Amino acid sequence: PHPQEKADPQKTAFLLRKAWTLYSVTPLYGFRRARLRDYARLLGAFIAAEKQKGLAVEVGVELDIKVTLSSLPDIRGSELDQAALLVQLSSRSRASSRNSEDKPVWSGWFCSVFGDDLFENVPEHFTCLPLFLSHGAESYTSLVGSWFQKTFDCCFRRLAISPLNLSWMVAMWAGCKLDRATSAVELVFSVPRLAQPLDISYAIHPEDAQALWDTVQKTPGEITQEEVDIFMDCLYAHFHRHFKIHLSAAKLVKVSTAVASAHCDGIVKILNSQYLPGVLMLLTELAISQIQ
Repeated sequence: PHPQEKADPQKTAFLLRKAWTLYSVTPLYGFRRARLRDYARLLGAFIAAEKQKGLAVEVGVELDIKVTLSSLPDIRGSELDQAALLVQLSSRSRASSRNSEDKPVWSGWFCSVFGDDLFENVPEHFTCLPLFLSHGAESYTSLVGSWFQKTFDCCFRRLAISPLNLSWMVAMWAGCKLDRATSAVELVFSVPRLAQPLDISYAIHPEDAQALWDTVQKTPGEITQEEVDIFMDCLYAHFHRHFKIHLSAAKLVKVSTAVASAHCDGIVKILNSQYLPGVLMLLTELAISQIQ
């Protein structure tokens, strides 16, 4: 992954160190960036109506849930990518004064970082933002997703991460050059076919993991499946030598590094703003592969 070049770290700081749930989204039909304020009002009315079990709610009235839609132009990979779209829900207690600050209750954002593969065959009037990340109550994710699906004829699907993709992530992120890598590289494995669930956690000092990757990688800036396999095999061999356990027989379910952490259920936490575009590029690629 490439280090951050253009984006202002202050504008992207709120994306870091939160657990984001991943979804893939098919292209949005008829979406207009100039109508974000209208969409916010309509989505707010939809959420209020759903919360009141289908009772009609007048568009534009003061609601318990305030909806804000805004563009994040810093979060995209190339000129072909659409700017990211941020959706925020905040609540105001009926008892509190009008001047009190709204309390954020949920956030989600659509993005495409180097998602060029998806643009080639997409007709006019479609907007490609294949990766959606949400943080907050699942009930709000469901409501927002329903409104977008009905309004823009798109489809949301949870994005799981396979053990193969997790091994790519840990190899890529362990090899990233950081000013100070304080956290260990950790792999969590689930042992199958046991009466009681058993997880094995395997932590490696960040400098050791990076040194191993440097010996494996042949061409800086390029990564092959063979290199990822060798990296993982070396880690497995080291673990077996000490504990006589074959980790290759277990399932890799989570990886954590100083760059980011990822769980097989499709939950990601981005920890380093420097490599934000590289992490999002990989996640965009996964989202596109699920759509295609």
